[in-house]
Amino acid sequence: MSDSGKNNDRDDASKISSEAAAELLQRGKALMQSGEFADAQQLMEQLLADYPNHSEALYLISVAQRFRENYAGALASLGKLIEIEPTYGRAWQEQGHVHMALNNNVEARSAFQAAATHNSSLIASWQMLATLTDPKVDQQAHQYFTEQYQRLASLPPELLGVRNLMEEGKLSKAEQLCRSFLQQQPKNIEAMRLLADLGVKTHVLDDAEFILESALVYEPDNKLVRFDYMNVLYKRQKFELCMEQAQILLDAEPDNNKYRFSYANQCVAVGRFEEAIALYDEFAAADPSAAPTHLLRGHTLKTIGRIDEAVEAYRSVYRAKPDFGDAFWSLANLKTYQFEDAEIALMREHQQSETTALDDRIHLSFALGKAMEDIKDYQAAGEYYVFGNQLKQQDVQYDKERMSYKLSLQKQFCTAELFEKFGESGCSAADPIFIVGLPRAGSTLLEQILASHSMVDGTLELNNIPAIAHRLNGRRTVYEEPRYPQVLEKLTPEIAQKLGQTYIDETKIHRQGAAYFIDKMPNNFRDIGLIQMILPNAKIIDARRHPMACCFSGFKQLFFEGQEFTYGLEEVGTYYRNYVELMDHWDAVLPGKVLSVQYEDVVADLETQVRRILDYCGLPFEESCVNFHKNERSVRTPSAEQVRQPIYTAGLEQWKNFEHCLEPLKQALGPVLERYPIK
Repeated sequence: MSDSGKNNDRDDASKISSEAAAELLQRGKALMQSGEFADAQQLMEQLLADYPNHSEALYLISVAQRFRENYAGALASLGKLIEIEPTYGRAWQEQGHVHMALNNNVEARSAFQAAATHNSSLIASWQMLATLTDPKVDQQAHQYFTEQYQRLASLPPELLGVRNLMEEGKLSKAEQLCRSFLQQQPKNIEAMRLLADLGVKTHVLDDAEFILESALVYEPDNKLVRFDYMNVLYKRQKFELCMEQAQILLDAEPDNNKYRFSYANQCVAVGRFEEAIALYDEFAAADPSAAPTHLLRGHTLKTIGRIDEAVEAYRSVYRAKPDFGDAFWSLANLKTYQFEDAEIALMREHQQSETTALDDRIHLSFALGKAMEDIKDYQAAGEYYVFGNQLKQQDVQYDKERMSYKLSLQKQFCTAELFEKFGESGCSAADPIFIVGLPRAGSTLLEQILASHSMVDGTLELNNIPAIAHRLNGRRTVYEEPRYPQVLEKLTPEIAQKLGQTYIDETKIHRQGAAYFIDKMPNNFRDIGLIQMILPNAKIIDARRHPMACCFSGFKQLFFEGQEFTYGLEEVGTYYRNYVELMDHWDAVLPGKVLSVQYEDVVADLETQVRRILDYCGLPFEESCVNFHKNERSVRTPSAEQVRQPIYTAGLEQWKNFEHCLEPLKQALGPVLERYPIK
């Protein structure tokens, strides 16, 4: 619910409080339910006098206006509401009802379609879409709409309420309602699926896995549950187990293309790339217009270094769907691709089109930034990068102050006294080598260097340490006071040993038998205190890069998921400053624990830095580490193509071309820049 708007004609002293606003809203809803629409509208207009962007009040006014047959007023209210909150599904549904009252069936169908897109739990929208679709004209669409309506209609009202709350982002309320329902019906499979989905949305993946595993005990032949279970296992990076589920589904229905496609995706996850490509080739041959097939095929080819084929696959995506932004961003994300003039024109056309979906506009903005940068039009490139970040920032709603506070807690509670008192009581395994820092700081380069050693396995950006931290924090909403890291003060040696061993056991699936392995999740710098307590013999390398270069490189990078702090110059600068301050803290309370490796030093003198890294890890020198670019292992990060080339210096100072728009970044970095003078 948005209540951030202010009426400039009234000062804060005369403005009603948020508590009074909530009370007005409840009274308005009660009046609506009793059919007193004029009184409800009047009450909501009082609320809007102080909170003109209050989405719920605008919604209730539009409903009241429709019931009072003021259709023009209803459409005006809804227009304002949708402008404020374009993904508000119920607003689109209400717009559909108004158009139905006006016999504008084409407009009504479009509005109901938008409603169902933004909130797939709006049962009335699916019902009206089925009603407005002639089965003689489009039998497939009519059947789909009918099936969606019937599926929702079969749900108990409580679970339909859970779905609606989830779609509106009210996850805490949705979880309370779902758990309350499950107390009454503990074996209700749909409720278990919803609770597991809530676990995924709140990053409590171990809960989601356990719930779905339990549901399969009750109904082992339930394919919807097994499909959900497979996806949760994938998110937990349990790829072998995930592959088993994909195989079970495929064996049950060999001709089910959804299961075959999922099986191909799992082949990629476990490194069976050729098998995956063969399946993608089949899908592409059967339906050349299937853009997602070409995209995933391109990603797979990129991962194994077949770049020319990846380029052609990505081009096939936009040929199939010209406004598919991820096709162009995937080309840009190769880092070595140069766009043709016709491609730039096509990107501009769809980036500016009002009919292009938000996610596609975001991808297109970042891709156009890269295209303009390549032709040295830095003014235009900067504008595209800024615009793309603005769109993405609205989507992710990152709170830099909240992140700064959470990082400050590490300094407050992870003290020298804590580590001295605890000693080295965790799991004694020395297998992990953590590479931490910020994305785009050279971590993939360091991983490629180390993974070229005969005694070291390269893996992925593993989520195991963040998952342990999340579990220690308990079930907390975003703005509740965290338990972690203060809870580390209560960590016993027995629990620490168990957590460390769990990490070792769960990561075995990613290893190929070497004595050591790399975990290059950058965000692990936040949890070095936890790592010290559960894995005291692990090595930790801090991949660091000039703050302007690192932050700008992150700012112009569109990440698949996570790294929300990069979508704003103030946000990424503040995060970098917090990172440096926290790393200073770790160096003070755990002296000698972390090896800091400066990216610019690696570029300037590769062999010296390679020897320094290997000495720190206790590994003998191997020439293959200097010739890291000859390593043919698969690489899944944005730097994949770059680390297949020898060291080069071209990217060190690219940020200087954009200095005209980076003042907010300099201000946010503040004193950190004094350690890296701008020349």
